[in-house]
Amino acid sequence: MNTPVPAPDPTSGSRRTKWFAFAALGLAAGAFLFIAVGGIGENLVYYWGPKELRAAGAKAIGATIRLGGQVAVGSIKRGEGVSNLEFDVTDGTATVHVVSHGAPPQLFRDRIGVVVEGMMTREGSLESHRLMVSHNNRYRAPADKDVDIKSLMRSTEGLDQPPAQSATAGPAPPR
Repeated sequence: MNTPVPAPDPTSGSRRTKWFAFAALGLAAGAFLFIAVGGIGENLVYYWGPKELRAAGAKAIGATIRLGGQVAVGSIKRGEGVSNLEFDVTDGTATVHVVSHGAPPQLFRDRIGVVVEGMMTREGSLESHRLMVSHNNRYRAPADKDVDIKSLMRSTEGLDQPPAQSATAGPAPPR
């Protein structure tokens, strides 16, 4: 007597495939979370003002910090070379001494807004490796009353420049 062989259940393979897909997605999500959360602590940069930085005390030492404020009047001291600079950053209530080792931007001066990135030292100063100035993009005409506004406007638009020379060789065509 021949006994019939039972037919394979078509849903059993489908179940295995679904469980495999869920397991693979779960593993991928776990790996993504591990990478994202595991490395984020090392890449955080805290943005503080001088008052908050002074209040943080020893917690700020060694951390990468972005300090925002204004350059204190009369505090700029240039060291040897172009890239050594010391100055104070203030917010009106507290002051932080900054030692910068990068070339300052052209707009750098007293009372300008700055953002300085670096590490706080045990001596209480910020060792900076990045200095950015903050300015608005509005143009204001000089306060001098003898300024000819029309010529000033032409100069900003490039209209008072001599015409460009032709790039062709030979004499210029007659006009």
